[in-house]
Amino acid sequence: MANLKTLDKKLTDLFIKNAIAEDVGDGDHTSLSTIAQGTQGKAKLIVKEEGILAGVELALEIFNQIDNTLKVEVKLHDGEEIKPGDIAFTVSGSTHSILLAERLVLNCMQRMSGIATQTNRIVKRLEGYKTKVLDTRKTTPGLRYLEKWAVRIGGGVNHRIGLYDMILIKDNHVDYAGGIKNAITQANDYLKRTGKKLQIEIEVRNLEELQQVLAIGAVDRIMLDNFEPALLKQAIAMIDGRFLTEASGGIVEDNVAEYAACGVDFISMGALTHSVKSLDLSLKAF
Repeated sequence: MANLKTLDKKLTDLFIKNAIAEDVGDGDHTSLSTIAQGTQGKAKLIVKEEGILAGVELALEIFNQIDNTLKVEVKLHDGEEIKPGDIAFTVSGSTHSILLAERLVLNCMQRMSGIATQTNRIVKRLEGYKTKVLDTRKTTPGLRYLEKWAVRIGGGVNHRIGLYDMILIKDNHVDYAGGIKNAITQANDYLKRTGKKLQIEIEVRNLEELQQVLAIGAVDRIMLDNFEPALLKQAIAMIDGRFLTEASGGIVEDNVAEYAACGVDFISMGALTHSVKSLDLSLKAF
Protein backbone atom coordinates (compact mmCIF):
# COMPACT_ATOMS: atom_id res chain seq x y z
CA MET A 1 0.00 0.00 0.00
CA ALA A 2 1.34 3.41 -0.93
CA ASN A 3 2.01 5.92 1.81
CA LEU A 4 0.56 9.40 1.78
CA LYS A 5 3.37 10.84 -0.34
CA THR A 6 3.55 8.08 -2.94
CA LEU A 7 0.17 7.99 -4.61
CA ASP A 8 -0.58 4.77 -6.50
CA LYS A 9 -1.20 6.36 -9.90
CA LYS A 10 -2.27 3.12 -11.51
CA LEU A 11 -5.08 2.55 -9.02
CA THR A 12 -6.24 6.15 -8.85
CA ASP A 13 -6.19 6.64 -12.63
CA LEU A 14 -8.32 3.53 -13.13
CA PHE A 15 -10.75 4.63 -10.42
CA ILE A 16 -11.08 8.14 -11.88
CA LYS A 17 -11.55 6.83 -15.41
CA ASN A 18 -14.34 4.48 -14.33
CA ALA A 19 -16.01 7.09 -12.11
CA ILE A 20 -16.08 9.67 -14.90
CA ALA A 21 -17.48 7.16 -17.36
CA GLU A 22 -20.21 6.22 -14.88
CA ASP A 23 -21.24 9.86 -14.47
CA VAL A 24 -20.82 11.49 -17.86
CA GLY A 25 -22.28 8.91 -20.24
CA ASP A 26 -22.53 10.63 -23.63
CA GLY A 27 -22.16 14.10 -22.16
CA ASP A 28 -23.00 16.56 -19.39
CA HIS A 29 -26.09 17.82 -21.17
CA THR A 30 -27.03 20.34 -18.46
CA SER A 31 -23.74 22.19 -18.79
CA LEU A 32 -23.63 21.75 -22.57
CA SER A 33 -27.11 23.22 -22.95
CA THR A 34 -26.83 26.15 -20.54
CA ILE A 35 -23.21 27.35 -20.67
CA ALA A 36 -21.43 28.48 -23.81
CA GLN A 37 -18.37 26.52 -24.88
CA GLY A 38 -15.15 28.23 -23.84
CA THR A 39 -16.64 29.90 -20.76
CA GLN A 40 -14.04 30.30 -18.00
CA GLY A 41 -14.74 30.33 -14.28
CA LYS A 42 -13.47 29.79 -10.76
CA ALA A 43 -14.70 27.66 -7.84
CA LYS A 44 -13.61 27.12 -4.25
CA LEU A 45 -13.85 24.08 -1.99
CA ILE A 46 -15.61 25.33 1.15
CA VAL A 47 -15.45 23.44 4.45
CA LYS A 48 -18.79 23.35 6.30
CA GLU A 49 -17.93 21.06 9.20
CA GLU A 50 -15.05 20.49 11.63
CA GLY A 51 -12.81 17.52 11.00
CA ILE A 52 -9.72 16.23 9.24
CA LEU A 53 -9.30 17.03 5.57
CA ALA A 54 -8.67 14.13 3.20
CA GLY A 55 -8.73 13.69 -0.56
CA VAL A 56 -6.98 16.85 -1.72
CA GLU A 57 -4.27 14.90 -3.51
CA LEU A 58 -6.92 12.76 -5.15
CA ALA A 59 -8.86 15.88 -6.20
CA LEU A 60 -5.75 17.15 -7.98
CA GLU A 61 -5.61 13.90 -9.92
CA ILE A 62 -9.30 14.14 -10.82
CA PHE A 63 -8.99 17.70 -12.08
CA ASN A 64 -5.87 16.81 -14.05
CA GLN A 65 -7.43 13.78 -15.68
CA ILE A 66 -10.59 15.65 -16.64
CA ASP A 67 -8.76 18.72 -17.92
CA ASN A 68 -5.04 19.26 -17.45
CA THR A 69 -5.42 22.97 -18.19
CA LEU A 70 -7.35 23.55 -14.96
CA LYS A 71 -5.37 25.54 -12.38
CA VAL A 72 -5.70 24.47 -8.75
CA GLU A 73 -4.36 26.50 -5.83
CA VAL A 74 -4.14 24.31 -2.74
CA LYS A 75 -4.61 26.15 0.55
CA LEU A 76 -5.07 23.20 2.93
CA HIS A 77 -3.52 19.75 2.68
CA ASP A 78 -4.52 16.20 3.55
CA GLY A 79 -4.40 15.55 7.28
CA GLU A 80 -4.96 19.15 8.36
CA GLU A 81 -7.61 20.06 10.90
CA ILE A 82 -10.41 22.07 9.31
CA LYS A 83 -13.37 24.16 10.46
CA PRO A 84 -16.44 25.73 8.83
CA GLY A 85 -15.51 28.52 6.45
CA ASP A 86 -12.06 27.20 5.59
CA ILE A 87 -11.15 27.08 1.90
CA ALA A 88 -9.29 23.91 0.95
CA PHE A 89 -8.44 24.98 -2.59
CA THR A 90 -9.56 27.05 -5.55
CA VAL A 91 -9.80 25.84 -9.13
CA SER A 92 -10.00 27.93 -12.29
CA GLY A 93 -10.42 27.23 -15.98
CA SER A 94 -13.13 25.77 -18.19
CA THR A 95 -16.48 25.88 -16.40
CA HIS A 96 -17.55 22.73 -18.24
CA SER A 97 -14.53 20.90 -16.84
CA ILE A 98 -15.05 22.25 -13.32
CA LEU A 99 -18.69 21.12 -13.35
CA LEU A 100 -17.76 17.70 -14.71
CA ALA A 101 -15.28 17.23 -11.87
CA GLU A 102 -17.44 18.76 -9.13
CA ARG A 103 -19.48 15.78 -7.93
CA LEU A 104 -16.67 13.24 -8.21
CA VAL A 105 -14.34 15.49 -6.22
CA LEU A 106 -16.97 16.11 -3.55
CA ASN A 107 -18.10 12.48 -3.28
CA CYS A 108 -14.52 11.33 -2.75
CA MET A 109 -13.40 14.12 -0.45
CA GLN A 110 -16.51 14.07 1.72
CA ARG A 111 -16.21 10.34 2.34
CA MET A 112 -12.45 10.33 2.76
CA SER A 113 -12.62 13.30 5.15
CA GLY A 114 -15.34 11.56 7.15
CA ILE A 115 -13.18 8.45 7.49
CA ALA A 116 -10.08 10.47 8.37
CA THR A 117 -12.05 12.46 10.95
CA GLN A 118 -13.50 9.39 12.63
CA THR A 119 -10.14 7.62 12.60
CA ASN A 120 -8.45 10.64 14.13
CA ARG A 121 -10.96 10.71 17.00
CA ILE A 122 -10.05 7.09 17.78
CA VAL A 123 -6.33 7.81 17.52
CA LYS A 124 -6.68 10.64 20.03
CA ARG A 125 -8.48 8.34 22.48
CA LEU A 126 -5.55 5.90 22.19
CA GLU A 127 -2.94 8.49 23.16
CA GLY A 128 -0.83 7.16 26.03
CA TYR A 129 -1.35 3.52 25.01
CA LYS A 130 0.78 1.37 22.71
CA THR A 131 -2.33 0.26 20.83
CA LYS A 132 -2.78 1.17 17.16
CA VAL A 133 -6.16 1.26 15.42
CA LEU A 134 -6.57 -0.85 12.28
CA ASP A 135 -9.12 -0.77 9.50
CA THR A 136 -10.66 -3.93 8.00
CA ARG A 137 -11.90 -5.28 4.65
CA LYS A 138 -15.35 -3.88 5.45
CA THR A 139 -14.98 -1.28 2.74
CA THR A 140 -17.07 -0.07 -0.19
CA PRO A 141 -16.37 -2.22 -3.29
CA GLY A 142 -14.23 -0.22 -5.69
CA LEU A 143 -13.31 2.36 -3.05
CA ARG A 144 -11.06 0.29 -0.77
CA TYR A 145 -7.85 2.04 -1.78
CA LEU A 146 -9.36 5.48 -1.13
CA GLU A 147 -10.97 4.45 2.17
CA LYS A 148 -7.81 2.86 3.51
CA TRP A 149 -5.84 5.88 2.32
CA ALA A 150 -8.20 8.06 4.39
CA VAL A 151 -7.59 5.88 7.46
CA ARG A 152 -3.86 6.58 7.15
CA ILE A 153 -4.52 10.30 6.74
CA GLY A 154 -6.45 10.17 10.02
CA GLY A 155 -3.52 8.52 11.80
CA GLY A 156 -4.70 4.92 11.70
CA VAL A 157 -2.90 1.85 10.36
CA ASN A 158 -3.94 -0.33 7.46
CA HIS A 159 -4.58 -4.00 8.13
CA ARG A 160 -4.27 -6.33 5.16
CA ILE A 161 -5.39 -4.69 1.95
CA GLY A 162 -7.09 -7.75 0.50
CA LEU A 163 -7.06 -11.52 0.47
CA TYR A 164 -3.64 -11.57 -1.14
CA ASP A 165 -1.28 -9.86 1.33
CA MET A 166 -1.80 -11.82 4.55
CA ILE A 167 -3.11 -15.17 5.70
CA LEU A 168 -5.89 -14.39 8.17
CA ILE A 169 -7.43 -17.59 9.48
CA LYS A 170 -10.90 -16.68 10.75
CA ASP A 171 -13.57 -18.79 12.42
CA ASN A 172 -15.04 -20.12 9.16
CA HIS A 173 -11.58 -21.13 7.93
CA VAL A 174 -10.98 -23.00 11.19
CA ASP A 175 -14.32 -24.77 10.98
CA TYR A 176 -13.93 -25.71 7.30
CA ALA A 177 -10.34 -26.84 7.83
CA GLY A 178 -11.33 -29.20 10.64
CA GLY A 179 -9.89 -27.30 13.56
CA ILE A 180 -7.18 -24.89 14.62
CA LYS A 181 -4.28 -27.33 14.31
CA ASN A 182 -5.23 -28.32 10.77
CA ALA A 183 -5.71 -24.71 9.72
CA ILE A 184 -2.34 -23.52 11.07
CA THR A 185 -0.45 -26.56 9.75
CA GLN A 186 -1.97 -26.28 6.30
CA ALA A 187 -1.32 -22.51 6.14
CA ASN A 188 2.36 -23.03 6.92
CA ASP A 189 2.61 -25.90 4.44
CA TYR A 190 1.07 -23.64 1.80
CA LEU A 191 3.68 -20.95 2.38
CA LYS A 192 6.50 -23.46 2.13
CA ARG A 193 5.03 -24.96 -1.02
CA THR A 194 4.44 -21.67 -2.78
CA GLY A 195 7.42 -19.74 -1.46
CA LYS A 196 5.18 -16.81 -0.51
CA LYS A 197 6.29 -14.52 2.30
CA LEU A 198 3.06 -13.74 4.15
CA GLN A 199 2.30 -13.24 7.81
CA ILE A 200 -0.18 -15.61 9.43
CA GLU A 201 -2.85 -14.33 11.79
CA ILE A 202 -5.46 -16.52 13.44
CA GLU A 203 -8.72 -15.56 15.11
CA VAL A 204 -9.73 -17.17 18.39
CA ARG A 205 -13.16 -17.04 19.99
CA ASN A 206 -12.38 -18.11 23.55
CA LEU A 207 -9.56 -19.04 25.91
CA GLU A 208 -9.73 -22.71 24.92
CA GLU A 209 -8.99 -21.86 21.31
CA LEU A 210 -6.26 -19.47 22.47
CA GLN A 211 -4.61 -22.28 24.45
CA GLN A 212 -4.62 -24.44 21.31
CA VAL A 213 -2.89 -21.71 19.31
CA LEU A 214 -0.32 -21.12 22.03
CA ALA A 215 0.47 -24.83 22.08
CA ILE A 216 0.94 -24.95 18.30
CA GLY A 217 2.56 -21.59 17.60
CA ALA A 218 3.60 -21.03 13.97
CA VAL A 219 1.60 -17.79 13.62
CA ASP A 220 2.57 -14.11 13.76
CA ARG A 221 -0.54 -12.53 15.25
CA ILE A 222 -3.55 -13.62 17.29
CA MET A 223 -6.91 -11.93 16.84
CA LEU A 224 -9.04 -12.02 19.99
CA ASP A 225 -12.59 -11.74 18.71
CA ASN A 226 -15.43 -10.47 20.91
CA PHE A 227 -13.41 -10.70 24.12
CA GLU A 228 -14.78 -8.46 26.87
CA PRO A 229 -12.07 -6.29 28.51
CA ALA A 230 -11.61 -8.52 31.55
CA LEU A 231 -11.23 -11.61 29.36
CA LEU A 232 -9.02 -9.73 26.92
CA LYS A 233 -6.68 -8.77 29.74
CA GLN A 234 -6.47 -12.40 30.80
CA ALA A 235 -5.75 -13.48 27.21
CA ILE A 236 -3.00 -10.87 26.83
CA ALA A 237 -1.38 -12.18 29.99
CA MET A 238 -1.52 -15.75 28.64
CA ILE A 239 0.10 -14.70 25.36
CA ASP A 240 2.78 -12.85 27.35
CA GLY A 241 4.32 -11.06 24.38
CA ARG A 242 4.99 -14.19 22.31
CA PHE A 243 2.75 -12.98 19.49
CA LEU A 244 1.30 -9.70 18.30
CA THR A 245 -2.25 -9.28 19.51
CA GLU A 246 -5.35 -7.76 17.94
CA ALA A 247 -8.75 -7.17 19.54
CA SER A 248 -11.89 -6.96 17.42
CA GLY A 249 -15.66 -7.10 17.78
CA GLY A 250 -17.88 -4.82 19.83
CA ILE A 251 -15.29 -2.07 20.09
CA VAL A 252 -16.55 1.49 19.54
CA GLU A 253 -15.22 4.97 20.10
CA ASP A 254 -16.59 5.21 23.63
CA ASN A 255 -14.93 2.03 24.89
CA VAL A 256 -11.79 1.83 22.75
CA ALA A 257 -9.54 3.15 25.51
CA GLU A 258 -10.80 0.47 27.90
CA TYR A 259 -9.67 -2.19 25.44
CA ALA A 260 -6.36 -0.46 24.82
CA ALA A 261 -5.70 -0.44 28.57
CA CYS A 262 -5.61 -4.25 28.43
CA GLY A 263 -2.28 -4.06 26.61
CA VAL A 264 -3.36 -5.21 23.15
CA ASP A 265 -1.14 -4.23 20.21
CA PHE A 266 -3.92 -3.50 17.71
CA ILE A 267 -7.62 -2.83 17.71
CA SER A 268 -9.46 -3.38 14.42
CA MET A 269 -12.65 -1.46 13.79
CA GLY A 270 -14.83 -2.01 10.73
CA ALA A 271 -16.78 1.11 11.69
CA LEU A 272 -13.89 3.26 10.46
CA THR A 273 -15.11 2.58 6.93
CA HIS A 274 -18.45 0.79 6.87
CA SER A 275 -20.64 3.26 8.76
CA VAL A 276 -18.83 6.55 8.58
CA LYS A 277 -20.59 9.92 8.27
CA SER A 278 -19.29 11.97 5.34
CA LEU A 279 -17.93 15.42 6.14
CA ASP A 280 -19.87 18.38 4.74
CA LEU A 281 -17.91 20.10 1.94
CA SER A 282 -19.08 22.22 -0.96
CA LEU A 283 -17.62 23.41 -4.27
CA LYS A 284 -18.99 26.84 -5.15
CA ALA A 285 -18.41 29.24 -8.04
CA PHE A 286 -17.04 32.67 -7.18
